[in-house]
Amino acid sequence: MQKVLILGAAGRDFHNFNVVFRRNPDFKVVAFTATQIPDIADRRYPPELAGPLYPLGIPIADEKEMERLIAEQAIDVVVFSYSDVSYAAVMHLASRTVAAGADFWLLGTEHTQLKASVPVVSVCAVRTGCGKSPVSRRVAAELRRLGWKPVVIRHPMPYGDLAEQAVQRFARLEDLERHNCTIEEREEYEPHIVNGTVVYAGVDYEGILRQAEREGDLILWDGGNNDTPFYASDLEIVVADPHRPGHELGYFPGEVNLRRAHVVIINKVDTAEPHNVDLVRQNVRQNNPQATIITAACKVSVADPEQIKGRRVLVVEDGPTLTHGEMPYGAGVVAARQWGAAELIDARPYAVGSIRGTYQRFTHLTTLLPAMGYSAIQRHELEETINRVPAELVLVATPVDLGGILRLNKPCVRVGYEVEERTQPTIADVLSQFTARHEHRLEAARTAV
Repeated sequence: MQKVLILGAAGRDFHNFNVVFRRNPDFKVVAFTATQIPDIADRRYPPELAGPLYPLGIPIADEKEMERLIAEQAIDVVVFSYSDVSYAAVMHLASRTVAAGADFWLLGTEHTQLKASVPVVSVCAVRTGCGKSPVSRRVAAELRRLGWKPVVIRHPMPYGDLAEQAVQRFARLEDLERHNCTIEEREEYEPHIVNGTVVYAGVDYEGILRQAEREGDLILWDGGNNDTPFYASDLEIVVADPHRPGHELGYFPGEVNLRRAHVVIINKVDTAEPHNVDLVRQNVRQNNPQATIITAACKVSVADPEQIKGRRVLVVEDGPTLTHGEMPYGAGVVAARQWGAAELIDARPYAVGSIRGTYQRFTHLTTLLPAMGYSAIQRHELEETINRVPAELVLVATPVDLGGILRLNKPCVRVGYEVEERTQPTIADVLSQFTARHEHRLEAARTAV
Protein backbone atom coordinates (compact mmCIF):
# COMPACT_ATOMS: atom_id res chain seq x y z
CA MET A 1 0.00 0.00 0.00
CA GLN A 2 1.34 3.43 -0.99
CA LYS A 3 0.88 6.41 1.27
CA VAL A 4 -0.39 9.53 -0.50
CA LEU A 5 -0.38 13.25 0.24
CA ILE A 6 -2.69 15.41 -1.93
CA LEU A 7 -1.78 19.07 -2.48
CA GLY A 8 -4.91 21.13 -3.03
CA ALA A 9 -7.07 24.19 -2.54
CA ALA A 10 -10.50 22.77 -1.60
CA GLY A 11 -11.76 21.64 -5.00
CA ARG A 12 -9.73 19.59 -7.48
CA ASP A 13 -7.99 17.83 -4.57
CA PHE A 14 -11.26 16.47 -3.19
CA HIS A 15 -12.42 15.42 -6.66
CA ASN A 16 -9.17 13.60 -7.40
CA PHE A 17 -9.47 11.76 -4.09
CA ASN A 18 -13.11 10.84 -4.74
CA VAL A 19 -12.59 9.37 -8.20
CA VAL A 20 -9.07 7.90 -7.95
CA PHE A 21 -8.31 7.02 -4.32
CA ARG A 22 -11.50 6.79 -2.25
CA ARG A 23 -12.28 3.16 -3.01
CA ASN A 24 -8.77 1.99 -3.90
CA PRO A 25 -7.18 -0.21 -1.19
CA ASP A 26 -3.77 0.04 -2.90
CA PHE A 27 -3.43 3.61 -1.62
CA LYS A 28 -3.88 5.34 1.70
CA VAL A 29 -4.37 9.10 1.56
CA VAL A 30 -2.75 10.36 4.75
CA ALA A 31 -3.65 14.04 4.39
CA PHE A 32 -4.59 16.92 2.14
CA THR A 33 -2.68 20.16 2.17
CA ALA A 34 -4.31 23.54 1.52
CA THR A 35 -3.24 26.79 -0.10
CA GLN A 36 -4.78 29.83 -1.87
CA ILE A 37 -8.05 29.69 0.12
CA PRO A 38 -8.10 31.09 3.69
CA ASP A 39 -9.43 29.08 6.67
CA ILE A 40 -9.20 25.68 4.92
CA ALA A 41 -6.17 24.29 6.78
CA ASP A 42 -6.67 22.52 10.13
CA ARG A 43 -10.00 21.15 9.00
CA ARG A 44 -10.85 17.57 8.06
CA TYR A 45 -12.33 15.89 4.99
CA PRO A 46 -15.32 14.24 6.70
CA PRO A 47 -15.80 10.48 6.94
CA GLU A 48 -19.22 10.80 5.26
CA LEU A 49 -17.38 11.84 2.09
CA ALA A 50 -14.11 9.96 2.59
CA GLY A 51 -15.83 6.55 2.59
CA PRO A 52 -15.46 3.31 4.57
CA LEU A 53 -11.66 3.12 4.13
CA TYR A 54 -11.40 6.37 6.11
CA PRO A 55 -13.71 6.10 9.14
CA LEU A 56 -12.05 9.08 10.82
CA GLY A 57 -11.93 11.22 7.73
CA ILE A 58 -8.71 12.82 6.42
CA PRO A 59 -6.88 15.78 7.99
CA ILE A 60 -6.17 18.97 6.03
CA ALA A 61 -2.86 20.68 6.78
CA ASP A 62 -1.18 23.82 5.55
CA GLU A 63 0.99 23.31 2.46
CA LYS A 64 3.95 24.66 4.44
CA GLU A 65 3.87 21.38 6.39
CA MET A 66 4.55 19.24 3.31
CA GLU A 67 8.11 18.18 4.11
CA ARG A 68 7.23 17.39 7.72
CA LEU A 69 4.28 15.24 6.63
CA ILE A 70 6.39 13.38 4.06
CA ALA A 71 8.97 12.54 6.71
CA GLU A 72 6.69 11.74 9.65
CA GLN A 73 4.10 9.78 7.65
CA ALA A 74 6.57 8.06 5.28
CA ILE A 75 4.70 9.43 2.26
CA ASP A 76 5.38 7.60 -1.02
CA VAL A 77 3.48 9.83 -3.46
CA VAL A 78 2.57 13.54 -3.50
CA VAL A 79 -0.29 14.35 -5.91
CA PHE A 80 -0.54 17.93 -7.16
CA SER A 81 -4.24 18.84 -7.35
CA TYR A 82 -5.01 22.51 -7.79
CA SER A 83 -5.11 25.01 -10.61
CA ASP A 84 -3.77 28.26 -12.06
CA VAL A 85 -0.19 27.79 -10.97
CA SER A 86 2.87 28.84 -12.96
CA TYR A 87 5.15 26.09 -14.19
CA ALA A 88 7.90 27.46 -11.96
CA ALA A 89 5.65 27.13 -8.90
CA VAL A 90 4.62 23.58 -9.86
CA MET A 91 8.24 22.53 -10.30
CA HIS A 92 9.29 24.11 -7.02
CA LEU A 93 6.70 21.90 -5.33
CA ALA A 94 7.96 18.93 -7.34
CA SER A 95 11.54 19.66 -6.28
CA ARG A 96 10.54 19.99 -2.63
CA THR A 97 8.72 16.66 -2.90
CA VAL A 98 11.55 14.77 -4.57
CA ALA A 99 14.12 16.27 -2.21
CA ALA A 100 12.03 15.01 0.70
CA GLY A 101 12.04 11.49 -0.77
CA ALA A 102 8.58 11.08 -2.38
CA ASP A 103 7.33 10.80 -5.95
CA PHE A 104 5.44 13.71 -7.55
CA TRP A 105 2.31 12.96 -9.61
CA LEU A 106 0.00 14.81 -11.96
CA LEU A 107 -3.21 12.88 -12.66
CA GLY A 108 -4.47 12.74 -16.25
CA THR A 109 -7.91 13.54 -17.55
CA GLU A 110 -8.72 9.91 -18.40
CA HIS A 111 -8.41 8.97 -14.73
CA THR A 112 -10.27 11.96 -13.32
CA GLN A 113 -13.12 12.71 -15.74
CA LEU A 114 -16.51 11.13 -15.12
CA LYS A 115 -18.79 10.05 -17.97
CA ALA A 116 -22.27 11.53 -18.28
CA SER A 117 -25.35 9.92 -19.83
CA VAL A 118 -26.26 13.23 -21.52
CA PRO A 119 -24.15 15.53 -23.71
CA VAL A 120 -21.61 17.74 -21.93
CA VAL A 121 -20.38 21.16 -23.03
CA SER A 122 -17.53 22.58 -20.96
CA VAL A 123 -16.38 26.19 -20.66
CA CYS A 124 -12.89 26.52 -19.19
CA ALA A 125 -9.98 28.95 -19.49
CA VAL A 126 -6.21 29.22 -19.65
CA ARG A 127 -6.07 31.55 -16.59
CA THR A 128 -8.34 32.90 -13.90
CA GLY A 129 -10.05 36.09 -15.06
CA CYS A 130 -10.17 35.47 -18.82
CA GLY A 131 -13.88 36.33 -18.94
CA LYS A 132 -15.11 32.76 -18.71
CA SER A 133 -18.29 33.58 -16.77
CA PRO A 134 -19.96 35.76 -19.44
CA VAL A 135 -19.04 33.10 -22.00
CA SER A 136 -20.75 30.46 -19.85
CA ARG A 137 -23.86 32.60 -19.56
CA ARG A 138 -23.90 33.18 -23.30
CA VAL A 139 -23.48 29.47 -24.02
CA ALA A 140 -26.35 28.61 -21.67
CA ALA A 141 -28.63 31.12 -23.39
CA GLU A 142 -27.75 29.84 -26.87
CA LEU A 143 -28.31 26.22 -25.84
CA ARG A 144 -31.77 27.11 -24.53
CA ARG A 145 -32.52 28.91 -27.80
CA LEU A 146 -31.56 25.75 -29.69
CA GLY A 147 -34.02 23.66 -27.68
CA TRP A 148 -31.78 22.20 -24.99
CA LYS A 149 -32.54 22.24 -21.27
CA PRO A 150 -29.06 22.82 -19.86
CA VAL A 151 -28.16 22.36 -16.23
CA VAL A 152 -25.00 24.14 -15.10
CA ILE A 153 -22.52 22.29 -12.90
CA ARG A 154 -20.03 24.70 -11.45
CA HIS A 155 -16.45 23.96 -10.43
CA PRO A 156 -16.29 23.47 -6.63
CA MET A 157 -15.97 26.22 -4.05
CA PRO A 158 -16.71 24.25 -0.83
CA TYR A 159 -15.59 26.60 1.92
CA GLY A 160 -18.14 25.65 4.57
CA ASP A 161 -19.33 22.35 6.07
CA LEU A 162 -18.06 19.84 3.51
CA ALA A 163 -20.52 17.08 4.43
CA GLU A 164 -23.48 19.45 4.09
CA GLN A 165 -22.09 20.75 0.80
CA ALA A 166 -21.73 17.32 -0.84
CA VAL A 167 -24.48 18.03 -3.41
CA GLN A 168 -25.91 21.53 -3.68
CA ARG A 169 -28.72 22.70 -5.98
CA PHE A 170 -29.42 26.36 -6.70
CA ALA A 171 -32.65 27.22 -8.53
CA ARG A 172 -33.71 30.42 -6.71
CA LEU A 173 -31.81 33.30 -5.19
CA GLU A 174 -33.09 32.17 -1.78
CA ASP A 175 -30.99 29.03 -2.19
CA LEU A 176 -27.86 31.19 -1.95
CA GLU A 177 -28.89 32.25 1.55
CA ARG A 178 -29.95 28.74 2.51
CA HIS A 179 -26.52 27.38 1.62
CA ASN A 180 -24.67 30.31 3.27
CA CYS A 181 -22.84 31.09 0.03
CA THR A 182 -19.71 33.20 0.03
CA ILE A 183 -19.29 36.21 -2.26
CA GLU A 184 -17.17 34.05 -4.58
CA GLU A 185 -19.95 31.47 -4.86
CA ARG A 186 -22.61 34.13 -5.41
CA GLU A 187 -20.56 35.70 -8.20
CA GLU A 188 -20.74 32.46 -10.17
CA TYR A 189 -24.20 31.13 -9.27
CA GLU A 190 -26.38 34.23 -9.14
CA PRO A 191 -26.19 35.29 -12.83
CA HIS A 192 -27.15 31.78 -13.99
CA ILE A 193 -30.07 31.64 -11.54
CA VAL A 194 -31.33 35.06 -12.65
CA ASN A 195 -31.25 33.80 -16.24
CA GLY A 196 -33.35 30.76 -15.31
CA THR A 197 -30.63 28.10 -15.28
CA VAL A 198 -30.38 25.61 -12.42
CA VAL A 199 -26.88 25.35 -10.94
CA TYR A 200 -25.30 22.43 -9.09
CA ALA A 201 -22.06 22.51 -7.12
CA GLY A 202 -20.52 20.93 -4.04
CA VAL A 203 -17.96 18.25 -3.25
CA ASP A 204 -19.16 14.87 -4.57
CA TYR A 205 -19.20 15.45 -8.31
CA GLU A 206 -20.39 11.96 -9.17
CA GLY A 207 -23.44 12.43 -6.95
CA ILE A 208 -23.93 15.89 -8.44
CA LEU A 209 -23.73 14.54 -11.98
CA ARG A 210 -26.25 11.75 -11.41
CA GLN A 211 -28.79 14.17 -9.93
CA ALA A 212 -28.26 16.81 -12.62
CA GLU A 213 -28.67 14.22 -15.40
CA ARG A 214 -32.23 13.62 -14.21
CA GLU A 215 -33.06 17.33 -14.42
CA GLY A 216 -31.57 18.46 -17.73
CA ASP A 217 -30.86 17.02 -21.15
CA LEU A 218 -27.40 18.62 -21.32
CA ILE A 219 -24.71 19.40 -18.76
CA LEU A 220 -22.89 22.73 -19.03
CA TRP A 221 -19.64 22.46 -17.08
CA ASP A 222 -18.75 25.94 -15.81
CA GLY A 223 -15.07 25.68 -14.95
CA GLY A 224 -13.12 27.46 -12.24
CA ASN A 225 -9.69 29.08 -12.48
CA ASN A 226 -7.98 27.25 -15.37
CA ASP A 227 -8.83 23.75 -14.17
CA THR A 228 -9.73 20.95 -16.58
CA PRO A 229 -13.34 19.67 -16.67
CA PHE A 230 -14.42 17.05 -14.13
CA TYR A 231 -16.59 15.46 -16.85
CA ALA A 232 -15.70 14.06 -20.27
CA SER A 233 -16.96 16.75 -22.64
CA ASP A 234 -18.47 16.50 -26.11
CA LEU A 235 -17.51 20.12 -26.76
CA GLU A 236 -14.65 21.88 -24.94
CA ILE A 237 -14.71 25.68 -25.14
CA VAL A 238 -11.65 27.43 -23.69
CA VAL A 239 -11.24 31.18 -23.10
CA ALA A 240 -7.87 32.95 -23.50
CA ASP A 241 -6.83 36.46 -22.46
CA PRO A 242 -4.62 38.63 -24.71
CA HIS A 243 -3.94 40.94 -21.75
CA ARG A 244 -1.66 38.12 -20.55
CA PRO A 245 -0.17 36.81 -23.80
CA GLY A 246 1.94 33.71 -23.35
CA HIS A 247 0.26 32.70 -20.10
CA GLU A 248 -1.73 30.12 -22.06
CA LEU A 249 1.58 28.20 -22.35
CA GLY A 250 3.00 28.97 -18.91
CA TYR A 251 0.40 27.94 -16.32
CA PHE A 252 -0.94 24.58 -15.20
CA PRO A 253 -3.34 23.19 -16.23
CA GLY A 254 -4.25 26.05 -18.56
CA GLU A 255 -2.05 24.68 -21.32
CA VAL A 256 -3.85 21.34 -20.97
CA ASN A 257 -7.13 23.14 -21.70
CA LEU A 258 -5.55 24.96 -24.65
CA ARG A 259 -4.32 21.72 -26.19
CA ARG A 260 -7.63 19.89 -25.67
CA ALA A 261 -9.96 22.68 -26.78
CA HIS A 262 -12.36 22.27 -29.68
CA VAL A 263 -12.99 26.03 -29.59
CA VAL A 264 -10.71 28.78 -28.27
CA ILE A 265 -12.28 32.18 -27.60
CA ILE A 266 -9.68 34.97 -27.52
CA ASN A 267 -11.58 37.42 -25.33
CA LYS A 268 -11.15 41.15 -24.53
CA VAL A 269 -9.77 42.00 -27.96
CA ASP A 270 -11.39 45.45 -27.70
CA THR A 271 -9.03 46.47 -24.87
CA ALA A 272 -5.91 44.42 -25.71
CA GLU A 273 -2.99 45.40 -27.90
CA PRO A 274 -3.42 43.93 -31.43
CA HIS A 275 0.06 42.36 -31.39
CA ASN A 276 -0.86 40.53 -28.15
CA VAL A 277 -4.04 39.19 -29.75
CA ASP A 278 -1.90 37.98 -32.66
CA LEU A 279 0.54 36.29 -30.26
CA VAL A 280 -2.23 34.37 -28.51
CA ARG A 281 -3.71 33.35 -31.86
CA GLN A 282 -0.27 32.15 -33.00
CA ASN A 283 0.19 30.10 -29.81
CA VAL A 284 -3.21 28.46 -30.33
CA ARG A 285 -2.43 27.66 -33.96
CA GLN A 286 0.97 26.16 -33.12
CA ASN A 287 -0.22 24.02 -30.22
CA ASN A 288 -3.78 23.11 -31.25
CA PRO A 289 -4.11 23.62 -35.02
CA GLN A 290 -7.49 21.85 -35.14
CA ALA A 291 -9.21 24.27 -32.75
CA THR A 292 -11.77 26.76 -34.01
CA ILE A 293 -10.74 30.28 -32.98
CA ILE A 294 -13.27 33.00 -32.11
CA THR A 295 -12.18 36.52 -31.21
CA ALA A 296 -14.49 38.47 -28.94
CA ALA A 297 -14.84 41.76 -27.11
CA CYS A 298 -15.74 41.93 -23.44
CA LYS A 299 -18.24 44.78 -23.61
CA VAL A 300 -18.47 46.81 -20.42
CA SER A 301 -21.72 48.56 -19.53
CA VAL A 302 -23.32 50.60 -16.75
CA ALA A 303 -26.93 51.71 -16.40
CA ASP A 304 -26.13 55.42 -15.97
CA PRO A 305 -22.61 56.46 -17.07
CA GLU A 306 -23.25 60.06 -15.98
CA GLN A 307 -22.97 58.94 -12.36
CA ILE A 308 -19.29 58.16 -12.94
CA LYS A 309 -18.17 61.29 -14.77
CA GLY A 310 -16.02 63.60 -12.67
CA ARG A 311 -16.38 61.61 -9.44
CA ARG A 312 -13.84 60.06 -7.10
CA VAL A 313 -14.57 56.33 -7.29
CA LEU A 314 -13.60 53.13 -5.54
CA VAL A 315 -13.44 50.24 -7.99
CA VAL A 316 -14.30 46.80 -6.57
CA GLU A 317 -13.33 43.93 -8.88
CA ASP A 318 -13.73 40.14 -8.87
CA GLY A 319 -11.37 38.81 -6.17
CA PRO A 320 -9.82 35.67 -7.74
CA THR A 321 -9.23 37.49 -11.04
CA LEU A 322 -7.00 39.99 -9.24
CA THR A 323 -5.32 37.67 -6.75
CA HIS A 324 -4.16 34.34 -8.14
CA GLY A 325 -5.29 35.46 -11.61
CA GLU A 326 -2.67 38.23 -11.30
CA MET A 327 -4.68 40.75 -13.32
CA PRO A 328 -3.83 44.36 -12.37
CA TYR A 329 -7.34 45.57 -13.27
CA GLY A 330 -10.67 44.43 -14.65
CA ALA A 331 -13.98 45.71 -16.02
CA GLY A 332 -14.44 48.27 -13.24
CA VAL A 333 -11.25 50.15 -14.10
CA VAL A 334 -12.19 50.01 -17.79
CA ALA A 335 -15.59 51.54 -16.95
CA ALA A 336 -14.05 54.23 -14.74
CA ARG A 337 -11.70 55.31 -17.50
CA GLN A 338 -14.27 55.00 -20.26
CA TRP A 339 -16.84 57.21 -18.52
CA GLY A 340 -14.55 59.84 -17.09
CA ALA A 341 -14.03 59.18 -13.38
CA ALA A 342 -12.01 62.00 -11.84
CA GLU A 343 -9.93 59.68 -9.66
CA LEU A 344 -9.57 56.02 -8.70
CA ILE A 345 -9.15 55.88 -4.93
CA ASP A 346 -6.45 53.63 -3.51
CA ALA A 347 -8.12 51.46 -0.84
CA ARG A 348 -4.90 50.13 0.68
CA PRO A 349 -4.59 52.74 3.47
CA TYR A 350 -8.15 51.93 4.59
CA ALA A 351 -8.02 48.13 4.41
CA VAL A 352 -8.68 46.11 7.56
CA GLY A 353 -8.02 42.53 8.66
CA SER A 354 -7.59 39.96 5.93
CA ILE A 355 -8.21 42.58 3.25
CA ARG A 356 -5.02 44.31 4.38
CA GLY A 357 -3.31 40.91 4.23
CA THR A 358 -4.53 40.43 0.65
CA TYR A 359 -2.84 43.67 -0.37
CA GLN A 360 0.37 42.63 1.40
CA ARG A 361 0.42 39.32 -0.47
CA PHE A 362 -0.62 40.64 -3.89
CA THR A 363 1.48 43.76 -4.27
CA HIS A 364 0.43 44.42 -7.88
CA LEU A 365 -2.96 45.67 -6.63
CA THR A 366 -3.15 49.46 -6.28
CA THR A 367 -6.16 51.61 -7.19
CA LEU A 368 -8.82 48.95 -6.84
CA LEU A 369 -10.24 46.59 -4.23
CA PRO A 370 -10.62 42.80 -4.69
CA ALA A 371 -14.04 41.55 -3.59
CA MET A 372 -12.75 38.99 -1.12
CA GLY A 373 -15.47 37.20 0.83
CA TYR A 374 -14.57 33.60 1.61
CA SER A 375 -16.16 33.78 5.07
CA ALA A 376 -18.59 35.89 7.10
CA ILE A 377 -15.65 37.53 8.87
CA GLN A 378 -13.92 38.42 5.62
CA ARG A 379 -17.19 39.72 4.18
CA HIS A 380 -17.50 42.05 7.18
CA GLU A 381 -13.90 43.20 6.66
CA LEU A 382 -14.64 43.92 3.00
CA GLU A 383 -17.69 45.94 4.04
CA GLU A 384 -15.70 47.93 6.61
CA THR A 385 -12.92 48.59 4.13
CA ILE A 386 -15.34 49.95 1.52
CA ASN A 387 -17.05 52.15 4.10
CA ARG A 388 -13.72 53.59 5.27
CA VAL A 389 -12.60 54.64 1.78
CA PRO A 390 -13.33 58.35 1.11
CA ALA A 391 -14.91 57.84 -2.30
CA GLU A 392 -18.01 59.46 -3.75
CA LEU A 393 -19.08 56.32 -5.58
CA VAL A 394 -18.37 52.58 -5.59
CA LEU A 395 -18.06 50.88 -8.98
CA VAL A 396 -19.01 47.23 -8.38
CA ALA A 397 -17.50 45.17 -11.21
CA THR A 398 -18.39 41.74 -9.87
CA PRO A 399 -21.19 39.47 -11.13
CA VAL A 400 -23.01 39.83 -7.79
CA ASP A 401 -24.72 42.92 -6.38
CA LEU A 402 -22.51 43.78 -3.39
CA GLY A 403 -24.85 46.61 -2.48
CA GLY A 404 -27.53 44.04 -1.83
CA ILE A 405 -25.49 41.88 0.57
CA LEU A 406 -23.25 44.47 2.26
CA ARG A 407 -24.33 47.52 4.27
CA LEU A 408 -22.50 50.30 2.48
CA ASN A 409 -22.42 53.99 3.34
CA LYS A 410 -22.03 55.32 -0.18
CA PRO A 411 -23.85 54.87 -3.51
CA CYS A 412 -22.95 51.96 -5.80
CA VAL A 413 -23.04 51.54 -9.55
CA ARG A 414 -22.85 48.05 -11.00
CA VAL A 415 -20.63 47.35 -13.99
CA GLY A 416 -21.75 44.63 -16.38
CA TYR A 417 -19.69 42.84 -18.99
CA GLU A 418 -20.81 40.55 -21.79
CA VAL A 419 -19.03 38.74 -24.60
CA GLU A 420 -19.47 40.06 -28.15
CA GLU A 421 -17.93 38.16 -31.06
CA ARG A 422 -15.80 40.04 -33.57
CA THR A 423 -15.19 37.18 -36.03
CA GLN A 424 -16.97 34.18 -37.47
CA PRO A 425 -17.92 31.54 -36.65
CA THR A 426 -19.79 32.88 -33.64
CA ILE A 427 -20.63 31.05 -30.44
CA ALA A 428 -24.12 30.55 -31.83
CA ASP A 429 -22.67 28.99 -35.01
CA VAL A 430 -20.52 26.57 -33.01
CA LEU A 431 -23.44 25.50 -30.83
CA SER A 432 -25.72 25.10 -33.84
CA GLN A 433 -23.18 22.73 -35.37
CA PHE A 434 -22.91 20.89 -32.05
CA THR A 435 -26.70 20.55 -31.89
CA ALA A 436 -26.82 19.18 -35.42
CA ARG A 437 -24.27 16.51 -34.48
CA HIS A 438 -26.30 15.56 -31.39
CA GLU A 439 -29.80 16.00 -32.83
CA HIS A 440 -30.66 12.37 -32.08
CA ARG A 441 -29.87 12.85 -28.40
CA LEU A 442 -31.92 16.03 -28.22
CA GLU A 443 -34.86 14.29 -29.91
CA ALA A 444 -34.55 11.36 -27.52
CA ALA A 445 -34.68 13.75 -24.57
CA ARG A 446 -37.78 15.46 -25.96
CA THR A 447 -39.46 12.09 -26.53
CA ALA A 448 -38.68 10.99 -22.97
CA VAL A 449 -40.35 14.13 -21.61
